Order: sequence, then C-alpha cells, then structure tokens
Amino acid sequence: MATAETNTNGKIVFDSKSEAKVEYAPESAPKLALEIKKDLFQTLPGSCPLNTAKGNWKITVVGVGNVGMACAQTILTQNLADELALVDVEPNKLRGEMLDLQHAAAFLPRAKIVADTDYKITAGSAICIVTAGARQKPGESRLALVQKNVSILKSIIPQIVKYSPDAILLIISNPVDALTYVSWKLSGFPANRVLGSGTNLDSSRFRWLLADHLDVNAHNVHGYLIGEHGDSSVPVWSTVNVGGVSLLQFLKDNGTPCSQAILDEVHKKVVDGAYEVIQLKGYTSWAIGYSVASLVKCLLRDQRWIHPVSVCAKGFHGIEDEVFLSLPTQLGSSGVVGVLNVPLTDEERKKLQQSAQTLAAVQAELDI
Repeated sequence: MATAETNTNGKIVFDSKSEAKVEYAPESAPKLALEIKKDLFQTLPGSCPLNTAKGNWKITVVGVGNVGMACAQTILTQNLADELALVDVEPNKLRGEMLDLQHAAAFLPRAKIVADTDYKITAGSAICIVTAGARQKPGESRLALVQKNVSILKSIIPQIVKYSPDAILLIISNPVDALTYVSWKLSGFPANRVLGSGTNLDSSRFRWLLADHLDVNAHNVHGYLIGEHGDSSVPVWSTVNVGGVSLLQFLKDNGTPCSQAILDEVHKKVVDGAYEVIQLKGYTSWAIGYSVASLVKCLLRDQRWIHPVSVCAKGFHGIEDEVFLSLPTQLGSSGVVGVLNVPLTDEERKKLQQSAQTLAAVQAELDI
C-alpha cells in the first residue's frame, strides 16, 4: 500500500512501497495511481510472494551447451551472480567450461563458479535456468520432440525442487511454452515462480528490425510478439509505437499506405531471423544469452520491467485452457508480479486463442 508523509521541508513525499494504510482524496493523484495499478496488472491465480530481502545471489544453469554457456557468460559479465552453479550430464565438458570461466577471474566481477553432475551443487539457488534438452531432428514431429524433452525434465526439475525449493524456474529449452507448462506441473511451484523465455527474444528481433528500418535506437521502439514462441507468434501491431507515437495511427494520419501483406512480411522476417542464424552458424546463442540476462537482472533486482515471457495464460484474453504463452509480464523478485492488460484487436485475440488451442492439444498427449 502506498503512503504519503511530510518531510522536514514540509513537502509531501509519495511512497508507493510502504505498507501503512492511508486514505487518499477521491480525485488525488495517489488515489488515481492506485486505481490504475489495480486494473493495469493482473496477478496469476495461486501466486505466492517470496521473501524479497537481499541474500546471496546464486544462479544455476542446467545444460552447458551453446545456449547455457551464453547465459552463464552474460550473467557473469553483467555482475548478476555472487555464485554461479553449472550442471550437466557430461562431466568432462562441464569441468572444462567451469575452468574456462574461472580462468577469466581477473577480467570479471568477483563470483564463485562451481560445477557438478550432482544437483547438490545447486542448493540454495535464487534462480534456476534450464537450457538442457534434445534438438529437433529432421522429420521428427513436434509432439515427439516435446515428449523426449519431458523425459529429460523429469530428471531435472525434481532435483532443482529438492535443493532449491524457493527458487524461480526460468525455462529456456524448446519448445519453451510446452516445457514451461511441464516444469510447472513437475515442480509444484506456484505459477508466479515458473516462467519461460517465450517471445522475449522474438520481440527484441521485432524491435531491432523496425528500428533498423526507421534508423532509430531500438530502445525507443516498443512492441511485442505474444503467444507461442516461434512461427505462430502474434505481433501486436496495434500497440507498436516509436518514442510514444503509435506507428499504425501515424501511417493512417499521414495517408501512408500499409497493407496487411507488408505487416506480415515484417513478421515473417522476424520469425525467419532465428532460422537464418541457425543456418549460418549452426545454432543461436548470444542473443538468447542477453535475453536471459535481462530477465535475471529484472528478477533478482526487483526491477518491475515488463517482458513478453511465457506464463500461465488461462483467464487472459478469453483463453480457457491451462497453457503457458507469452504475454507482456511485469517481473520482480517474486517472479511474475502481474500480467499487463494490453488491449488487443479482435484479430490479434483470435490468433492468440488459436495458439492456445494448439498448445492445449499438444499438452493433452504428454505423459507427465
């Protein structure tokens, strides 16, 4: 609850984080702010807040492949961890990666780096990042890939829960939405403490592409891809803005033609961006590493930034199934603080619901 108090200079100080109960005048700015906050963000059912006191910032990364090590490297260089624990089933590669990072100690912020095939090494982690999983083989069905990774998660998630029962689970492994749902079910954690990287990186590609076309910094281009990570993601064109100026409204007001085909072409380039990187270098790593580091920073430091990440979407935008999809989400030290009630057009809502139905059908076939 927010409070207001008078400081020594006689000025009114508005403290939005105080727990004291104070009544405000009906038409005052603090009263309006509280009403907006209540309606703008919706908490997930069953959310359970964590103790937000600053402690030892220990982060675990499960899987030391290209993605896992990109996550570890960006977390270390951005000084986000007091201790970094690496876990993998390949002991030689695991030790090699640990030593390679430890040897850079003179060039990095101080952090303890440990590694083991035994999950005891992860005990007391604040955030556990799961990147381990099988890659999709040519001709392999999506359901077969999901089920294969479900089997892998069954050996990972219970161990994480055993040694870090208060951790936040951050799932990176693909297909990320289905596997985040599986991790939630296996962990028994409240929904606010399980999230997937979702379309956080897709949205960055989206913003970069628009910024590149418009010759402006991507920080000043705001827009989201929501829904399922990958080909069926939904670009929310209705809310895209550049420096606060609605892009579609600006085009309309200036009589600049912009067909749906053009918008679809931009979206296709965003989706194909990942495939292009994979075709050229064999895998994606650095961008997802920076994406994950941005999420970790927000969670550990209670930054309350809004990221499009995979969360339990039931009850949002007419979604009736218990599925995980990416929605603009406020993140903090307790995990998911709330989901932004972003307005969608009828077409955007329809595509999001179709994505949810597709995922629900896949989930129904899983052996959890």
